[in-house]
Amino acid sequence: MRDGGKIDAAISVLTDVLTRHQPVKSAAKDWGKRARYAGSKDRAWVSGLVLDALRNKLSLAHAMGSDEPRALVLGALTHSWKWDIGRVDEAFDQEHAPSALTLDERERLVMAPDPVAPAYVRGDYPEWMSPMMERAFGEEAVVEAQAMAVRAPVDLRINTLKADVEKAEKALRSVHAEPIPLLKNGYRIPAPDPSVRANSVESIPAYSKGWVEVQDAGSQLAAAGANAQPGEQVLDYCAGGGGKSLALASTMQNKGQIYAYDIEGRRLSAMIPRLQRNGVRNVQLRHPQEDVGLNDLEHNMDLVIIDAPCTGVGTWRRRPDSKWRVSDRALQLRRGQQMEILHKACSFVKPGGRLLYITCSFLMEENEDQVSAFLADRSDFSQEDVVASAIRSGQLTEEGERVLEACRRPSGSVRLTPRTAGTDGFFMALMRRES
Repeated sequence: MRDGGKIDAAISVLTDVLTRHQPVKSAAKDWGKRARYAGSKDRAWVSGLVLDALRNKLSLAHAMGSDEPRALVLGALTHSWKWDIGRVDEAFDQEHAPSALTLDERERLVMAPDPVAPAYVRGDYPEWMSPMMERAFGEEAVVEAQAMAVRAPVDLRINTLKADVEKAEKALRSVHAEPIPLLKNGYRIPAPDPSVRANSVESIPAYSKGWVEVQDAGSQLAAAGANAQPGEQVLDYCAGGGGKSLALASTMQNKGQIYAYDIEGRRLSAMIPRLQRNGVRNVQLRHPQEDVGLNDLEHNMDLVIIDAPCTGVGTWRRRPDSKWRVSDRALQLRRGQQMEILHKACSFVKPGGRLLYITCSFLMEENEDQVSAFLADRSDFSQEDVVASAIRSGQLTEEGERVLEACRRPSGSVRLTPRTAGTDGFFMALMRRES
């Protein structure tokens, strides 16, 4: 496909996302079914342009004087992809391209960004979240949010049950992976140019052999904060897809026992091939509909991990369409679920055991507030320094130790962001039950 046709397709896909409230992946798939002539590179190009339009939706709408899909796509071409007006004209002259540029569009495409636009416009986050952004980041709210509006890399964790760093590093050269500066066993495939299709990790032999697993650096750091030791009894209470269970099995050297539990049983089933591929033998799945449940684990766990359901605002780099779907109602619902889960899961921690609370959110309402409320209700738990725990794990580089210490909150918890740590937005707090 030529550029003009792809631009027209991007406008069509973005229209479906904004008017039919479809996720980008679903809308792009529907377009692909209609456009059988489009190759994989064409589909990646169209999806990339739509995602960048969504990442910068408010600032682009402000610059273009319109929030219509056409205006957002045009703005993304010039302000995000840095096309000059000549290249845009050339594309719009091609067959199957959108209608020619208007005089107003031409003028707006060459205008400089407005430096006095409202903070939520410059930061590209929902206006209703302004008080929460200011509470979390203060005067740095805009720059923190702007760092969440760029493309994310693909982070990988070397599975030390099957490969060492040197062995995996050689295998990852074909996808141009680089070491993650914060982690001894972490590698990263840099985000590609927005108009280029990214390399597929799943297609390389190292992935199918179980040498590497896709896992954001923030999630890897959270697993380091758990500092799970060989031989311990661990409950991954909200196991989801199993990423943290896999990481813990590696650090525990397949010794001890990890119980993976999730209220959605089908997500646990999806873990089975991942466990097999990774060579993990110490993870036991506990399905919510099984008779045994978790009753036999009460007061017996050395470590309980809660990767709590949350608004997911920390993943805006990867899922920019979700940025515009988050609502105050959803936030309040998640807060209720988080507190309920905290009070349920803590019963499995044995005296002297640890409770690690994690979210992929930067909002204090889902993080510090929840931990403080829990500790106010449960005097038998106290908060510990999660940075010290992560350092003791031996998983961090010297730079990783420095970055985590810089991200430490006054209470001993940690908040990670793309700007401060180069990760998704993450929060983790470590608590210990009195002995």
